[in-house]
Amino acid sequence: MKKHLSFIIILTGFLALSFHKSKFFDFNVPGNWPKPKYDFSKNRLTAEKVLLGRVLFYDPILSRDNSISCASCHSQYTAFAHVDHDLSHGIENRVGTRNAPALMNLAWHDSFMWDGAIHNLDVQALAPIHNRDEMDETIEHVVNKLQHTNMYPGLFFKAFGDSVITGEHTLKAISQFLLTLVSSDSKYDRVMLEKDTFTTQEKKGYILFKKNCESCHKEPLFTSGEFVSNGLPVDTTLNDFGRMKITKAASDSIKFKIPTLRNIEFSYPYMHDGRFKKLKDVLNHYVNGISKGKKTDYRLQKQIKLNSNEKVDLTAFLLTLTDKEFLFNQEYSYPRDILLIHSKE
Repeated sequence: MKKHLSFIIILTGFLALSFHKSKFFDFNVPGNWPKPKYDFSKNRLTAEKVLLGRVLFYDPILSRDNSISCASCHSQYTAFAHVDHDLSHGIENRVGTRNAPALMNLAWHDSFMWDGAIHNLDVQALAPIHNRDEMDETIEHVVNKLQHTNMYPGLFFKAFGDSVITGEHTLKAISQFLLTLVSSDSKYDRVMLEKDTFTTQEKKGYILFKKNCESCHKEPLFTSGEFVSNGLPVDTTLNDFGRMKITKAASDSIKFKIPTLRNIEFSYPYMHDGRFKKLKDVLNHYVNGISKGKKTDYRLQKQIKLNSNEKVDLTAFLLTLTDKEFLFNQEYSYPRDILLIHSKE
């Protein structure tokens, strides 16, 4: 009888593991792109984990008062940026000190945030969760809230084979969803693959881009990932000195991470503090507004010269970086069916 009972227990455990075994899938690297920096061997992608991360991304349960989700500041239709405010807004309408950056192609980065405070995407979500002006929560309390829902234990079981929710699994699920946010199907990309052609104006703009912008906004990611001072005067209200806050090195004063230009048509307002509302404001800064101090990046010490026609041409090229497949991909959108059920619990 004992042997028979033991066999049933072992068989039941085996069937449970077999039933909940997830199928890994490979991360698709677009043609002519560099190798991703993210180490997928430590968090291999599965459909179940990506779905869980997507649900968590859109769920305000991550915030202390259940009012703010990741998507509150990172809307898909604006390239997962925040266009309603120049600075991020958190719970109780608290105002942060920086503009929420666009989220895309994160697998090719090894530092995150405007100041590079985070070096591992698997823990990046801790920053907004713990930030007083954003979600003002703790990961421990988030886990407790998730554990006491009707929905999440089942989703975690499908994703990780364990209905006991942990902070590690919560953060890794979110990073899995973020890794899938790949933007690589703009007109620019199709031209590079010889599936489309630039207009005369776009081609002129591309030449201007190669001459004046590419040293910092390197193709195909349109960012070098460096931290630089781009000649912006410090906002005396915010007194944000950028990367120096992290490294404590005076040489990093007023340095911020170079953002991607992909989908820039939709990711306004621009700069780390959202001070510019339109692309023309950004171009005017680089032509006429750069402060040529010692801290300003060496590539900007020489004046960029663009006449009004050239600014229009350059803008025309920048618009070819819009990826509508990315902006309207249903796999990145609000998981309505799942969260509607959750809202009625």
